[in-house]
Amino acid sequence: MNLHTHALEVLKTTSRTFYIPISLLPEKLQAAVASAYLCMRAIDEIEDHSELDNFTKAKLLKQISLNLQATVFNSPSHHFTQGLEAYQQILPEVTLQIGEWSILAPETIAPRIWDATAAMAARMAYWAENNWTIHTEADLDRYTFSVAGAVGLLLSDLWAWYDGTQTNRAYAIGFGRGLQAVNIVRNHSEDLRRGVDFLPADWTIKDMQAYARRNLKLADLYTQSLTSGPALDFCQIPLALAYGTLEAIASGKEKLTRNDVLILVEQFIRAKSA
Repeated sequence: MNLHTHALEVLKTTSRTFYIPISLLPEKLQAAVASAYLCMRAIDEIEDHSELDNFTKAKLLKQISLNLQATVFNSPSHHFTQGLEAYQQILPEVTLQIGEWSILAPETIAPRIWDATAAMAARMAYWAENNWTIHTEADLDRYTFSVAGAVGLLLSDLWAWYDGTQTNRAYAIGFGRGLQAVNIVRNHSEDLRRGVDFLPADWTIKDMQAYARRNLKLADLYTQSLTSGPALDFCQIPLALAYGTLEAIASGKEKLTRNDVLILVEQFIRAKSA
């Protein structure tokens, strides 16, 4: 199994939201977006790890950030996991294989993905050290930019690299931030059980839903500005799932079921082929 095929297999097991839109991309762009997603997922698994304390999470995230900052395209695989050796039995494979994901993207765009992942890992380390403490909406904006708004910017760079597509970068931030806000709404109960509350002081879950919808309006503007092509196809599916998740929660469900996801994706594919 070659690296590209292996990456798609791992992607399929780690994300029902992004596997389908990534799998539909042209091969060259698919490799770049899959690389970016799996690198981000690798560090996200550290941030969310249930058996690591916050100090250890911050230490590992900082180490990965430093590893990526020293990366060149022919770096050996062990370079990427330097400093993680003592945690190989506890970290998931998607994290331990970050070296593979880092070299999956074409050489002309890979350094941008390394830079974005290194920056995000350092930001995640900050939030781990501060136990994801959010008091104000400005704190929430900082967090959602750190882990998602910056991903929107990276995607804009990937579109421009692939075919010259130019986007409104403020809307791109809203795209990432809106998707992350929906995740916060969906995972609120689970986060509370692990001692983390992403809601600002005095906010209710309805306030958080309103925050998500405000940012999804920017995401709508983002997708509306895209011409027909791979970038638009990619963005429409997670955006539809985000709206579907908010509607499901408003109707009393915890989240979209796998069947709900399949129905929404099938509707998109039918509409695209009509």
